[in-house]
Amino acid sequence: MQFDFPIFSPVEQINPELFEQKGLKLFIKRDDLIHPLISGNKWRKLKYTLLKAQSLGKNHLVTFGGAYSNHLLATAAAASKFGLKAIGFVRGEAVDNDTLFLCRLHGMRLIFTDREQYRHKELLFEQHFGNDNDAFFVNEGGASIEGAQGCAELVQELPMVYDHLFCACGTGTTAAGILNGLSQHHLSTRLHAVPVLKNGEFIGEEIQKFSNGNQNFNLHADYHFGGYAKTTPELISFVKEFTTATGILIEPVYTGKMLYAIFDLASQDYFAAGTNILAIHTGGIFGLLGMKEKFR
Repeated sequence: MQFDFPIFSPVEQINPELFEQKGLKLFIKRDDLIHPLISGNKWRKLKYTLLKAQSLGKNHLVTFGGAYSNHLLATAAAASKFGLKAIGFVRGEAVDNDTLFLCRLHGMRLIFTDREQYRHKELLFEQHFGNDNDAFFVNEGGASIEGAQGCAELVQELPMVYDHLFCACGTGTTAAGILNGLSQHHLSTRLHAVPVLKNGEFIGEEIQKFSNGNQNFNLHADYHFGGYAKTTPELISFVKEFTTATGILIEPVYTGKMLYAIFDLASQDYFAAGTNILAIHTGGIFGLLGMKEKFR
């Protein structure tokens, strides 16, 4: 298995009027540009997972996600690129949509699973693939120590030291990895994690689980807009206005909520004047495919 493209993304500064008024500088790490389909934190979380599978002689990835899962699509694309088989357990009733079409197009076989069974992922894996010596369990969203290890490498790409670093959170793996990276490079940058699901306070424990209890972060759990993949007209308007003003495409599931949090905190004078803020664009643009009606 050869990884024949670099994992690197540029940082660019944007200049919203609000931040100029407050004396703040806002930068975006464009992880959405890493790869068209294996974009953002998905490739970072898959890198060492795939290397572990390789070291164990496994060539059959078995993973999990919802019907519009960016992780399923990224895993399907990565498996296709590197000559692996891929199976995706899809939460809920059988459906057909653009994301799953792309998963199938890349050769992923999909198994639709009711929500109760889906909660027991390790059991599902054992029931279906326990006797398959080639099968390798890949947790939903790439959540794992290996996933955090890949995300930690983001820090070494940064061109300068920032006062604050923000990322959206679904499992906490990306935030934990970045936190580890900041520690490894002895940076005082404060990490801010924005859970995108309701009652996301537990994300703090997940971050510490993959970062050896490091607590150099803040959790902003009030920007979920009703729950995972939930939106409001206010959030949709923000996504539209941000994309129009910057030319940077974002979606309302992850990066949109994280950036909304930054803008809202800035409006409340959360940051001192002269502060440098870095937002991580974690990709996931295909999440827009399930929300087209909301943007009409």
